[in-house]
Amino acid sequence: MPVLLYEAGASLAYGVLGIALMVLGYLIVDVLTPGKLHELVWKQRNRNAALLVASNLLGVSIVVATAIYISTGGLAIGLAGAAAYGLVGLVLMALSFVLIDALTPGKLGELLTDSETHPAVWVNAAAHLAIALMVAAAIS
Repeated sequence: MPVLLYEAGASLAYGVLGIALMVLGYLIVDVLTPGKLHELVWKQRNRNAALLVASNLLGVSIVVATAIYISTGGLAIGLAGAAAYGLVGLVLMALSFVLIDALTPGKLGELLTDSETHPAVWVNAAAHLAIALMVAAAIS
């Protein structure tokens, strides 16, 4: 029974960490886009903003899941590793957003708020997932 309780507690701790990193990812996307992200997604039903947030959430979950899967050395070390790799993934995703914005015509933040679906958002979403896969591969 103690092993079951330990494993349940570890699952809860990793789950809370994953949620915290996803919230941080959401906040980063919110800072990078003009306007309020929750209004764009939930009130205006903006597909561009929703796609970028979804790719960010999936990217974070890929990195955190991989970090959990390969973790060794106890719960504290595993949580620290998952947090560190999750933060690295978020920083790289934000950097890719800024780089794509700087290297392409127009302002990516403004394209995200457009009511018409824009291909540039798909490029950024793909970059988020690609970065997540690269970080996950680097972990394992």
